[in-house]
Amino acid sequence: MSAQRPQELFDLKGKVVAATGGGGVLVGEMSRGLAKLGAKIAILDIIEEAAQRVADEIVAAGGEAIGVKTDVLDPESVKAARQVVLDKFGTVDILINGAGGNRKEATTSPELPFFDLPQDAFQWVFNLNFIGTLIPSQVFGKVMADKGEGVILNISSMNAFRPLTRIPAYSAAKAAVSNFTQWLAVHMAQEYSPKIRVNAIAPGFFLTQQNRFLLIDEATGELTPRGQTIIDHTPMGRFGDPADLLGTVIWLLSPASSFVTGVVVPVDGGFSAFSGV
Repeated sequence: MSAQRPQELFDLKGKVVAATGGGGVLVGEMSRGLAKLGAKIAILDIIEEAAQRVADEIVAAGGEAIGVKTDVLDPESVKAARQVVLDKFGTVDILINGAGGNRKEATTSPELPFFDLPQDAFQWVFNLNFIGTLIPSQVFGKVMADKGEGVILNISSMNAFRPLTRIPAYSAAKAAVSNFTQWLAVHMAQEYSPKIRVNAIAPGFFLTQQNRFLLIDEATGELTPRGQTIIDHTPMGRFGDPADLLGTVIWLLSPASSFVTGVVVPVDGGFSAFSGV
């Protein structure tokens, strides 16, 4: 990389971003932040109203965005979304694989021991997080392969480093996402172009609709024992704010990380570094 001014290193102006799960809390915040830097955002979400709401917020703030109903587990739906994005913006430069989440029915508890976990719930969680990353990578990655450049950013988790109790499906899926991130980084660079990069972030603990029931007591609004344990093992002493992800995301998507591929970056307030003593 030739010497560049800092503002050029992190320049995303005019880049076209397809963001799955973009109607959710974390990827929605990423999308709004990237739009403020001049990126054009396609918000892909199975909940059309959620996708359109984030797109409308971006447009109201002066950015460019569209909302597209997309089922990341249906290849034809993802291909249709790709065509909408190409028709509107002409290309795809960046894919954020943000669709994912957990399900109460795939979470062990005193009322639902591991031996009774329903296979369909386990499969649903695993598929959403891993297959829901695989299919968009195939569909949108083909655009990048054809033009010889692009960036894919996957969303892994702390579970990929050390599996957390009670959520075996989610843990297994995120471990698969991390492994796939490394595999795909090598594959795209060697088989198509070294200008195609694939990385992931591994968020620590952020309050979302999927995990709130595990971390906050619905009746009292206080931390559950699990939530308190997390805070006690997070050196920064708090849950993450969605905006905390943005700096790392911008770095991994921009020219500033042009020699970085195949990595999974924790954004976790120190959780992964703390031994507990």
